[in-house]
Amino acid sequence: MSAEQSVEVGGHTLRVSSLDKVLYPATGTTKADVLRYLLDVAPFLLPHTAGRPATRKRWPDGVGTERDPGQSFFVKALESSAPAWIVRGDLEHSGGPKTYPLIDNAATLAWLGQVAALEIHVPQWRLDLAGRPSPPDRMVLDLDPGPGMGLVACAEVAQLIRPLLQGMGLDAVPVTSGSKGIHLYSSLPSEGSHSSEQIREVAHELARSLEADHPDLVVSDMKKSLRKNKVLVDWSQNSASKTTVAPYSLRGRLRPTVAAPRTWEELEDEGLAHLEIDEVLARLKKLGDPLDALTPADLLATYRHKRDAARTPEPMPGRGSSRGAADDSVDGVFVIHEHHASRLHWDLRLEHRGVLRSWALPKGIPTSQKNALAVQTEDHPMEYLDFAGTIPKGEYGAGEMGIWDTGTYRIRTWHEGHEVSVVLTGQDDGGLSASGLGKSATLALIRTGGEDEADQWLAHLMQQGSSRSRPDNSPAGRSRSGRSAGSREGAQESRPPLPEPMLATAGEAGDLAGSQWSLEMKWDGMRAIVGIDGGEVRIVSRNGHDMTATYPELAGISDVVREASSVVLDAEIVALDERRRASFSLLQQRIQAGSQREIDHLAEQIPVQLVVFDILEVEGQSCVRKTYEKRRELLATALDPEAHEAVVVPAPVADELEEALAESRRRGYEGVVAKRHGSRYASGRRSRAWLKLTHSLTQEAVVIGWRPGRGARSGAVGSLLLAVLDSGGGLRYAGRVGTGFREEEARDWVTQFERISRKTPPVPEVPAEVARDAHWVTPHRVGEVQFASWTGEGRMRHPRWRGWRHDKGPADLDPPP
Repeated sequence: MSAEQSVEVGGHTLRVSSLDKVLYPATGTTKADVLRYLLDVAPFLLPHTAGRPATRKRWPDGVGTERDPGQSFFVKALESSAPAWIVRGDLEHSGGPKTYPLIDNAATLAWLGQVAALEIHVPQWRLDLAGRPSPPDRMVLDLDPGPGMGLVACAEVAQLIRPLLQGMGLDAVPVTSGSKGIHLYSSLPSEGSHSSEQIREVAHELARSLEADHPDLVVSDMKKSLRKNKVLVDWSQNSASKTTVAPYSLRGRLRPTVAAPRTWEELEDEGLAHLEIDEVLARLKKLGDPLDALTPADLLATYRHKRDAARTPEPMPGRGSSRGAADDSVDGVFVIHEHHASRLHWDLRLEHRGVLRSWALPKGIPTSQKNALAVQTEDHPMEYLDFAGTIPKGEYGAGEMGIWDTGTYRIRTWHEGHEVSVVLTGQDDGGLSASGLGKSATLALIRTGGEDEADQWLAHLMQQGSSRSRPDNSPAGRSRSGRSAGSREGAQESRPPLPEPMLATAGEAGDLAGSQWSLEMKWDGMRAIVGIDGGEVRIVSRNGHDMTATYPELAGISDVVREASSVVLDAEIVALDERRRASFSLLQQRIQAGSQREIDHLAEQIPVQLVVFDILEVEGQSCVRKTYEKRRELLATALDPEAHEAVVVPAPVADELEEALAESRRRGYEGVVAKRHGSRYASGRRSRAWLKLTHSLTQEAVVIGWRPGRGARSGAVGSLLLAVLDSGGGLRYAGRVGTGFREEEARDWVTQFERISRKTPPVPEVPAEVARDAHWVTPHRVGEVQFASWTGEGRMRHPRWRGWRHDKGPADLDPPP
């Protein structure tokens, strides 16, 4: 057998072994052949498995022969030996929750091939972004031949079922299962609220009806005694707990057959047979995926239902049509219609996912801080951007409609179904300017209704005018008044700059030999330098951005200063989860908050704590030349952390490194920071007097490009291409990361990256297989990645995205150890 080796798949390093092991003796098909098939078929298979909890059937020693079949077994819960980067989701069972893999990428397919999980079975529903089962998006009928029947008989029954499905408004695509029969796939309307049990009953009734019409050919009862010389129409595949072999999955038969989507014309062939891997790949190259014929969800179904195309001049585009944004430098385009219907109102329409998301505002765009009612209405087609005219009497929305203003908008926040905050930029002579708001206005739409009143929202004016100078409009750049910290209006300009923080160096246990060290917990948060002067608090990030307004709950922490009039502290801002563990993902929500309203809301929902571990100034006198031990003494003397619940001054942990690391793991922290006794504070520099020892490696990296996603991530970022500092201070390619971020983030990034796109890679020696479909960006943005180790080529092994480092730029990168 071949030796174990490492392969790179989709940015993940996978250990593979025994590539010459024969998994299908009848054809001599090896594990290497299976892996090659899975990687080649991935673009076609993944759309049918993405987001669906997968059950696998494994043949560790191959499928065997007819005389000596191989041993197989089903696996539901994800194996403990599975790579950490596999996307997963939890399902509740009677014995408790189980964790399943979600086969969303080619690397996961390759891992399945490595462990000889030849068959992939998935339900007819997906997990939503909250990890809960969504309503089913497809109906499947399994045509299973009983004794005396074969594939051609199944094809005959499929042809009988097709007009019945069409009569229900459903089309179907046949899939020869690769085992015995045929599966019929029909997509369900995305706007439906049908449950799995309701769809199962529909399928059951269809099977009964077919049996009544063709009793000599069809059976709908599962009893084996009734199935001889008949085809079972198995409707039970639509139960929430049932799964079906995924399209393009291999089967564990004597030969490497595949669950292969087919055309209806092929089902008429008397020589119809199951297809094997080479045949499937050849036809995909020639014909594409027949399952693409299923009609995609129609987001404009409600719009069409409410209108008669023969009576209204409103645009009625074909199903699935859309029009792109007018300006690629912004998030989208908008239009505000003045609508003289039965009651005068204004309609705000924002481009989103190829349609215009719409709200009716009875009082128009608010011109003050007073909230206004907004009612969400049906999505409109993009052609409505230019529509103006008279909707005839008796029709839905009858009355005069004109364009009040139109232009582009930028998203501040877009929490689907909860809150939308956008900066509207209209025309010089448009309604926004005419109403006194100025050409630009920031508007928030906030849903107020419950589940039965999902259309009830309010509109809130957050900011107006586009002529003011705003050098830094990020949350970090605003003072508590909402003004720019860098403008003359801000209160920060006259203050002296705060010291820059000292930086730790990545270390190992052996680095601690020969000196005395204190061990402190390594917190998973954001570094902050905090100045407290006469009751006023100022919080600055590592790269000098003022963050005071972003964390209003820290405004009153001056109470912790015992007697001194002013101090400067080195600290970490952390957000704690329900287990009281620091969570960087929760903190990311605070970092990215846009409006003051959102900041105040999140301050209540996700309050932060300030973990103070050093003191740099007391009464204007610098402490940086004092030893570490002396600074700790001063810190204990100067602060009373019990005076404010948001401030923590943790003591160093155990003296023994192993004990400290064990305690760190128990508490769920990143690791420990060792600080050498007698050392001074090296402001603005990285020093080996502070060593960080982590359980898993983390690395800051510059995003230099991205590769498009496939399947469920089509139209979004599939993976980010990363670079780190090289030994000469330049950038070098360090790998790619495709896990750890949400689909909605990945879609938003596409627009964001277009603004900083470039034609050539910003670093040399990017592998050809990576560069082939890469989109390059100017290396401005820094993120943080968690990974297992470095490869011999200097790439990150098993990386997982942790989030953007808004407090850092490329010049602030921590170099790899």
